[in-house]
Amino acid sequence: MERMSDQPARWTQATVYPDMWADPSDDPRNKEGVSPDGELATLQNFLTDYRITLRMKCEGLDAEQLARRSVPPSTMSLLGLLRHLVEVERDWRNWISDGDPLPKLYGRRDADFDGAVAEQALVDAAYSDLEREQAATDAALAEHSDLGERVGKDKITIRELMVHRIEEYARHCGHADLLRECIDGRVGQ
Repeated sequence: MERMSDQPARWTQATVYPDMWADPSDDPRNKEGVSPDGELATLQNFLTDYRITLRMKCEGLDAEQLARRSVPPSTMSLLGLLRHLVEVERDWRNWISDGDPLPKLYGRRDADFDGAVAEQALVDAAYSDLEREQAATDAALAEHSDLGERVGKDKITIRELMVHRIEEYARHCGHADLLRECIDGRVGQ
C-alpha cells in the first residue's frame, strides 16, 4: 500500500494563479472577444473546450504514464479515456443514423480500457483515431443545424446529443484531473 509520502507533490506550471493548469495568457481555451452567439455555437464552444482540456491533461506524458491505471480493480487510465472517447464518438454517429451501426473500433466491450497498454504505437493510434472520429461525428452533425430535429432509430434530438457529448467529455475531464494528479502531481483547471 502506498503511503502519502509516496505520492507525487502537487504542482502546476501556472505562475499567476497556483491552482491553475496554465496561466490565462497561455491557456488555449481562452479566446479573445465575446462569447458565441446562439445555442448551437455555445454548445460547440463548450465541446471544443472540453476536448482541448482532455488533450491538455495528457500532454507531456509518455506511453507508460498514459497507460497507468488509477486504482485496482479499475482499468481506467488516460490512454483508456482517449480510446473510450474514440468509441463514444463513433457510437454517437450510430445514434444519428437509421442504418446498421458502426462496429466497435477496439473490439469487445471495455476493450478501449483493457487494451490501453504502454506502447507508443497505441498512444499514437489513439490520438489519430480520436481526431478522425471527432471529425466524422462533427461532419455528421453539421448536416443537422436544427437542434430540435429528431434523428436516428431512437429519434433523439440533436440538442440532446450535443448536450450528452459535452457531459461525456466533462465527466471524463474530471477523471483525467485525478489520473494526472496521481501520475505526476500536476493539478489545475
